Amino acid sequence: MGGGRKNLKRATEEKHVTLQDGQCIMQVVSLRGSNLIEVMDASGEKSLALFPAKFQKSMWIKRGNFVVVDESGKKEALESGSKVGCIVVQVLVYAQVRTLQKSAEWPEIFKHDLNERATVQQENETDASDDDDDGLPPLEANTNRIRPFEPTVDEDLESDSDNDDYFVGSNSSTNTI
Repeated sequence: MGGGRKNLKRATEEKHVTLQDGQCIMQVVSLRGSNLIEVMDASGEKSLALFPAKFQKSMWIKRGNFVVVDESGKKEALESGSKVGCIVVQVLVYAQVRTLQKSAEWPEIFKHDLNERATVQQENETDASDDDDDGLPPLEANTNRIRPFEPTVDEDLESDSDNDDYFVGSNSSTNTI
């Protein structure tokens, strides 16, 4: 995939991704800032990768996404003392990940990871719905807060309409208070 930003949209629309020599699929473990991301390869080894500026403001990644990384100069970079060992070549979108999962190029460690993540999420959802109180005592009323004015209606006033002393705001001139 050559070129800059103008080819990014075209690359995301392609369903099938072919990996060249020195490229591999990695999973984003964490975002470090300054265009650096921590990725995990098929063997479970974590390393830092550079997220090029051409992806900024057009492609967003988060923890758990998959990227195609060029790690052809990884050994030389690590020997020279650089912590960044690879460069992100392409961000894989949902459709590309699904097609790659069915192919032989998809690493085996990521197949198991997706299945485990799905089962853990389902277990967490069922646990959250079953256990609403989480073992905590019930909340007590806050005594520091002033209760708002609650108007109370006397039952005597509603039932006793013969008493003229309690007519407030009427237009009759006979009311005396």
